[in-house]
Amino acid sequence: MIDKPDSQGKIAIYPGSFDPVHLGHIDIAHRAAAVFDHVVVAVFDRPSKSLRFNTEDRVRLFQQGLKRDNIEVIPYSGLTIDLARKVGARAILRGLRATSDFEYEYQMTTMNRHLEPTIEAVFLMTSLEYAYLSSSIIKEVAAQGAPLEGLVPEHVASALRGEAHDR
Repeated sequence: MIDKPDSQGKIAIYPGSFDPVHLGHIDIAHRAAAVFDHVVVAVFDRPSKSLRFNTEDRVRLFQQGLKRDNIEVIPYSGLTIDLARKVGARAILRGLRATSDFEYEYQMTTMNRHLEPTIEAVFLMTSLEYAYLSSSIIKEVAAQGAPLEGLVPEHVASALRGEAHDR
């Protein structure tokens, strides 16, 4: 994990369960990396939902899909705002698909602002080509054996199909 920087570099964290990571997640991370000096993808280790992959696998699968050097993927537990403080983040990054996402994110943002008013929330609208993607839907589609092209990177599709992959 990165240490809290002494420099003035702009760091954002991008938290989520990423179970599984899909092309929309990767798109948001890459787009954020063009805006911020460093993006920390923070994989939450204990979300209140059923998981297909353990934390180590979710971190690895996200890392394998990245193409930029200024993106780091780490596991975390506890409050997102505490992680943001720890890594020196100036922003918590979230992707938005629809108004229903906004309602949830607004609640989280107001609580985070209460806990730490100096850390901003930054929202990126999902690219149109990925607006329909959600990890839950991808898990359902994969469970039925449907093709996963255009939804997740090939290494994630292989993992969802239960095929052997590099660890």
